This record gives sequence, structure tokens and C-alpha cells, in this order.
Amino acid sequence: MAGRVPMMQPQIILLKEGTDASQGRGQLLSNINACLAVVDTVRTTLGPRGMDKLIVDEKGEVTISNDGATIMKLLDVVHPAAKTLVDIARSQDAEVGDGTTSVVLLAGELLKEVRGYIEDGVSPHIIIKGYRNAAQLAINKIKEIAITIERTDDIQFRDLLKKCAGTAMSSKLIHSHEDFFTDMVVNAVLKLDQEELNEKLIGVKRIPGGAMEDSLLVDGVAFKKTFSYAGFEQQPKSFKNPKILSLNIELELKAEKDNAEVRIDDVSEYQAIVDAEWTIIYSKLETIVNAGAKVVLSRLPIGDLATQYFADRDIFCAGRVPAEDLNRVVNAVGGSMQTTVSNIEDKHLGTCEYFEEKQIGGERFNIFEGCPATKTCTLILRGGAEQFIAEVERSLHDAIMIVKRCIKNNLTVAGGGATEMEISKYLRDYSRTIEGKQQLIIGAFARALEIIPRQLCDNAGFDATDMLNNLRMKHAQGALWYGVDINAESITDNYEKFVWEPALVKTNAIAAATEAACLILSVDETVRNPASEKPQGGPPMPRGGAQRSFRGRGRGIPR
Repeated sequence: MAGRVPMMQPQIILLKEGTDASQGRGQLLSNINACLAVVDTVRTTLGPRGMDKLIVDEKGEVTISNDGATIMKLLDVVHPAAKTLVDIARSQDAEVGDGTTSVVLLAGELLKEVRGYIEDGVSPHIIIKGYRNAAQLAINKIKEIAITIERTDDIQFRDLLKKCAGTAMSSKLIHSHEDFFTDMVVNAVLKLDQEELNEKLIGVKRIPGGAMEDSLLVDGVAFKKTFSYAGFEQQPKSFKNPKILSLNIELELKAEKDNAEVRIDDVSEYQAIVDAEWTIIYSKLETIVNAGAKVVLSRLPIGDLATQYFADRDIFCAGRVPAEDLNRVVNAVGGSMQTTVSNIEDKHLGTCEYFEEKQIGGERFNIFEGCPATKTCTLILRGGAEQFIAEVERSLHDAIMIVKRCIKNNLTVAGGGATEMEISKYLRDYSRTIEGKQQLIIGAFARALEIIPRQLCDNAGFDATDMLNNLRMKHAQGALWYGVDINAESITDNYEKFVWEPALVKTNAIAAATEAACLILSVDETVRNPASEKPQGGPPMPRGGAQRSFRGRGRGIPR
């Protein structure tokens, strides 16, 4: 036994060669640092004095925005853990509409506050438990202090909606035209069905040119004039109470298919085929005219023969109408989309009080007003540059979502960091009543909440330390709604200043940021497939074509 050679331990290869399997505390800290790098990108966009970001994508298209969700989406983050921040910004945008920068900032600060504890060897599960507990306490406290606005007085309620829309716009590009756009947004949302409040029924059309104040709200549906054939200019361009027919069929002579073959022995047979085609389209057009429709819309082309036929009978027609616009028209005017012209009855036709084709800027628009079936409206936005109008549209989307949430959830709180400071004070006081490590974790959560007022001050160029000391003092004295006053460069009661927000913005942001922070803290190993490191991770590119091979080399594939 003494001379026996010891057995060699065989090497076990579990993963493919080249696979990176980083793990342990170092991996966790690396994930936290990656998230903080992403947060630093959007940090300066927070608040009324936030800066905009100019992002150029791989196609060379330029986007100027300070909307957190838009920036996060365009950043094209590749780090797997940092992508979580992109997801929470998107979820905040979809659920509430505003607070996208705040949620990313809060998640980053929650991670930053516990980085020291991780380095000292505190188990991530203790931190996760403390954070979840703190988040629940914070959300319950917000619901407790939130002020309920009753919808008893319509004028007062409308005023509340305007205040909330104004707060959402305060950090946007359209801040200087706040009064004009808050009116427009509140009118648009109040025109919708108040039970459903489907914001997709608010159409937005962008027309470059003119000033921002030239933007208008159409009480109905508006879409850009479609491609038209000869005879279109002879059609009437306005109607009162017209019957409207929406089709999904082609009204033109069919071209023979490439592989179609018709064999004939006599010229008269060819004439019979041509006559049959004309008979079919004429019978369709006669059926439409007999149905009593005065406005005919179709998703597919309406040819020159049909256009002239309708013009002779004082009927307006538009073909190739985009599906989204046609669906909004059907929802607004009533009736239903028809895929045949047989047996059209009155119930299949819609109507509106007034139809008109009108010039707006350099474009002509078809406008349907006074639609009885579904409440809908269209915002027509004007402005100098295309990127500018696009940012106005994004800003209005945020404000529309906020007004919608205000109508559905009538709990409001003050903005400007007031709510965060009050919750921070509450959690700090609570943490001193418990023992063990949880005291430190809940204290860290309380400190993390102060990032919102701190960043508002930093972005405006104020002394954040002084401001926060003053705010802590005021909240300790029981001043519930004291926050940062950007205009006066001091602190003030933001509820009296009408800096109002739906409580849902705060509760959703805290819940999403905590969830993201806990998710990142619970990951201690990243297994990365070597194939994911390659520039071309998808299927191999097809051969042939100098352009393709040139593009491949440009992306780092060896010649």
C-alpha cells in the first residue's frame, strides 16, 4: 500500500471552452458598478433644469430627448445586469407615463448605498429582505399621506388635472409653453370615454413648420391626405352629416398576375373578358353609390376610374388610408369595416357632424369632427425641426398618461422631492426602533430616497447640502410637503405651489426600483456564452454581394 501511486483527480469540463463564468462578490460589485455607469448617463436629465441628450443611432438618425425611457431605450445597453434598468424605465413609462428618470436614479442609488455593505461581507439576502420591507413601508406611508381629490366640482377637478399635467411638463422641452399644452392635454383626455380612457384613441400627427402655438386639437379624427388619382380635384371637399363607408377592398381594374395566361381563339372573346372586368368594377361602384355613402375610405387603392366615377356623383373617396387611422375612423364614426360591397346596410355606415379636407401647413388633412360613436380626438403638432416635434410628442405622451392616471386614481402628492424627503424621514425614524442589520439597511433605503431632491438641486446649480439640511429640518418639524423650489432657489411648500403628482408615480417608482435593485443583488454569477461576445451573434450572413462582405469587415470580422 505504501508504494501505491495516488489516483489523479480527473478534470471535469462542464461548460464549453471559452465560456466566462464570473462569480462571487467581485461579480456582484461589477454588476453594481455597471448599473451606476448607466445611471450617470440619465442623472443630469432630472427636473425642470435637467439637460437634454442628443443620441445618434447606427443609422445616423438623431434623437434629442430628456425622457428617461427614450434615452434608456436608445442607449443600446449590452451589460446583462444593467439591462434591468432599461426594463424598469420602460415599465414605468408604460404603467404611469412619467417618473422614468426618477426610477432609474432611485434603483442606482439603492445599489450605491449598499455597495459598502457588500464589500464588508454582508449577505445580499439580508439586504434584499431589508429593502423589500422598507419599500412596503414607504408605499403604505405614501398612500397614508396622499391627498384625495373628489370629483364633485368639475371646474376644480379640471384645475387639478392641469396642475398634474403641468408638473409632468415642467422638466420637458415644452415647459415654456406649459399653459397652452396643459389645456390641450386635459381637453384631449376629457374627450375620451371616461370609463376606458384608451390613450391610443388620441391620434398625434406631426407637421414641420409654423410655431408651437400653431398646434391644434381636432375634436375627432384627422389623417393626412392619401395618394389620389385624376378626378380627385373634382370631388367635393366638405360635407355636413355625411354617411361614411370604410372598406378593405381594392376599387380598380385588376392587373393580370405575372404568371397568368389567358388563351383565346377569337378577338371577340378578348373583348368579352375586358367587358367582364369593367362590369365587375362598375357593379361594385353602383352598389356603393346606392348605399348612400358620401365619404368612401379604403385601406387598399381606389383607382382613377373609381375616383372619377365618385367625383361625377359628388362623393369623396380616399384609398390607401393607413390601417391605424382607418381603425380610429371606424371607432369614431361608427359602422364597421367592410370586405365586400354586397348587402351594405345603414348599420354598416358611420356618420359625423362635419367632414372637411383642409390645408394645415404644407399638408392637406382629412378631418372628421363631431363623431358620435366613440370619443376620440387628434393632436396636430407644429414646430421648427422634426426632432423638436418628436420630443414635443414624447412630452405630451407623458402628460396624457399622467392626466389619465389622475382621473383613475385621485390620490395626489407634492413633487419637487417633498414626498421623498417625508418618506426618508419616516424610514429613518422607523429604523431606529428596530435592532440588528435591518436597522442599517432601512437607513440606507432612507438615504437613497434623498437622491431625488439632491439631484434636482445639482441640476439647477444649487448647493445640495444646504438645501437638504434645510429640508430635513423642516420635515422634522412636521412640514409635510416641503420640497425644492427651483424658481426661488430655496425650499417651499410644494403642495401650496401646486407642484402636484399622482401618488401612483411615486409608489410605482419605489416598487420598480426596489425590485430591480433586489434582482441585481440576488445575482452572484454570470455565465456568458463565448458566441454572445462575437459581433455577429446571429446566423451567418449570406454570401455574395460586395456590399455585404464590406459591411461585415466594418463590424470587426476579419478579412
